[in-house]
Amino acid sequence: MSNLDREAVPSLCGGRGFVVAEPVRELLSPRRVKLGESSEVRRLLPNLGRRMVGAWCFVDHYGPDDIAEEPGMQVPPHPHIGLQTVSWLHEGEVLHRDSTGSLQTIRPRELGLMTSGRAISHSEESPKSYARFLHGAQLWVALPDSDRHTEPRFEHHSGLPVVTAPGVRATVVLGGVDGAVSPGTTFTPIVGADLALDRGADVRLPLEPDFEYAVLSMSGEAHVDGVPLLPGSMLYLGCGRAELPLRAESDAGLMLLGGEPFDEELVMWWNFIGRSGQDIEQARSDWMNSSRFGEVKGYDGDRLSAPALPPGPLKPRGRVR
Repeated sequence: MSNLDREAVPSLCGGRGFVVAEPVRELLSPRRVKLGESSEVRRLLPNLGRRMVGAWCFVDHYGPDDIAEEPGMQVPPHPHIGLQTVSWLHEGEVLHRDSTGSLQTIRPRELGLMTSGRAISHSEESPKSYARFLHGAQLWVALPDSDRHTEPRFEHHSGLPVVTAPGVRATVVLGGVDGAVSPGTTFTPIVGADLALDRGADVRLPLEPDFEYAVLSMSGEAHVDGVPLLPGSMLYLGCGRAELPLRAESDAGLMLLGGEPFDEELVMWWNFIGRSGQDIEQARSDWMNSSRFGEVKGYDGDRLSAPALPPGPLKPRGRVR
């Protein structure tokens, strides 16, 4: 699942100008975005109030959707540069194909991690036989300038480390939590963790004070640092925390996202992340001319066409609000 907006607008991301260097509680409301004819996602990043959390620059939450009588997920082949995609499921399955030849079914709490590097294309779809419900998150991580031209690759990790304490189970998606480290490749100091809280849980999660953090609610009702958080919303927490209080009113699922504030200035447009308007224009031209991004084999359907570029120049800027 990716950015399928047909009138894509640039997002001006990165830089430390608006990093909150102290703990805050900033509730981010989602923007509802249609993907295809039957799917809708809740987009939390980029947000009018917050563009990035560490290197995390794109967060969609979808479901739980009853797709028993629907075609399920159908995202045709499309391109990426300058980022990693993180596919994370709570229910259902997604079949991933990409131009490196990868073919992989991703299941709940398995990490599908695609590093686009200089250029990759991929598709995502529900398998021919799929579960009734689909529920998950699609996230992007911006690559630093030193690594954004790396070779593209795909990783699938089904055995992720888990940290447990009374009332909570933390699956480490990227980076590390309390000494447990994910096998997923990272390029900046970052963390992503899936938190399963039991009803009545009252715990404190250890954090890195130099990281900025946000928490995405996937299911149930939980209080994050005293703030009630309902599914499909996200709470930005700023920096400067050594621990995070969590309390669950019901069984609840959360995603903890964090990392060192991302220094670099970016241009994010459609499915591309670059450092200049020229980067984006060249990537779009290469995709439309069928060069550089390779071919996704086996997908039954046409690939996506890129939307038109905006009339004004695409310029990199620092973090904006």
